[in-house]
Amino acid sequence: MNQTPRYSTVLRCTLLALAFGAVATACGESATHPLSTRPFDAAEQVVFNTPKGAVKANPDKPLEVTVKGDEGRITDVTVVDDSGHHLGGELSADGSLWRSTGSLSAGAKYTARVATENKDGAPGTRTLLFETAAAKRLLTVDFGPEAGTYGVGQPLIAVLSMPVADKKARAVVERALKVDSKPGVEGAWHWVDDENLHFRPKDYWPTGATVRASSNLQGVKISNQLYGGASKPLSVSIGDRVEAITDASSHYMTVKRNGEVINTIPVTTGKPGFSTRNGVKVVLGKEYFVRMRGSSVGIGGSEAYDLPVYYATRVTWSGEYVHAAPWSIGSHGYANVSHGCTGMSTGNAAWFYETVREGDLVHVVNSYGEDMDAFGNGYGDWNLSWEDWRKGSALVAGVRDGSGPADAARLRPRF
Repeated sequence: MNQTPRYSTVLRCTLLALAFGAVATACGESATHPLSTRPFDAAEQVVFNTPKGAVKANPDKPLEVTVKGDEGRITDVTVVDDSGHHLGGELSADGSLWRSTGSLSAGAKYTARVATENKDGAPGTRTLLFETAAAKRLLTVDFGPEAGTYGVGQPLIAVLSMPVADKKARAVVERALKVDSKPGVEGAWHWVDDENLHFRPKDYWPTGATVRASSNLQGVKISNQLYGGASKPLSVSIGDRVEAITDASSHYMTVKRNGEVINTIPVTTGKPGFSTRNGVKVVLGKEYFVRMRGSSVGIGGSEAYDLPVYYATRVTWSGEYVHAAPWSIGSHGYANVSHGCTGMSTGNAAWFYETVREGDLVHVVNSYGEDMDAFGNGYGDWNLSWEDWRKGSALVAGVRDGSGPADAARLRPRF
């Protein structure tokens, strides 16, 4: 089969180009496309709904970009704030209008870049720099506890500067609250009430973990005229897993560190009518000396008491402690005679006081007392199943708006 060599085709194209005085990049193709000119300035083609001059835009209103009359169409819009966050939006089918669908941040600087075409199909561009006004109402977050080292049961606390009841607004807040743990854990926030959230892992924190809580709320729209403010992050460390299991029926406490038993202590717990609460409690603090008076917690008559107490480790806000009780030494390991606290010898109480830290676990079993409340009287967070805990998150579909705080009025302080 006869074939024309390729060089002859190239030669003919070259001769044609020379004959007509044109420069060609390929046979039959011009090097200059009629629409390949530099994009024109579209300042006279498109209009923004932002205020003129130095007036700052209202962040509660959507950003709009429109084309004047029949001057062509918008092909693309990109809007980015000074933190690198992109503003979402929608472009109409005919390209005449772009409107933001995301919320503008308050007190932010934006760069909007618009690409257009005119009636002839030539490309145009326009860039606009604008700022949004500062928010009149700011929601800030205080994280707790204080920086330091805690036990594996310590929940993280987020206290909001004002209540947030609406579920959509709660979702915005919760989505902006970040918890980073090394090693990583599965965990979730739980709305205790409109102003307080707790974060805990599915299981206890890993020993030796480092945990950081922070907020990305600054400038974010939470609800109508309410925006997030700046909040200080929190970093804490997690120590050994120390847990004390108090068996009210055997009258002994078993203390473990990282799963190994390190002490077994004879104790006394609450007597009938003042039985110690069952369940998992978290060490709230330690007080070397506490003056305990029955009258301060509504206990009088034949049950009245006024005692100097040493080496007191608090586990509820209403007054339940693990402490030295030398006056009942004969009952330790044999009978429950206290008003709800866990009592032990002075030597054992001093050892316990020196061994545990905030966030360590105190688990009471086999008591005739009520169950420890999840909230309102200390950190009873671990008494909720993981399924029930996640129901307190605004980011889990079909959950309640919040568990609500415990009714503190019905809690009788016990010692």
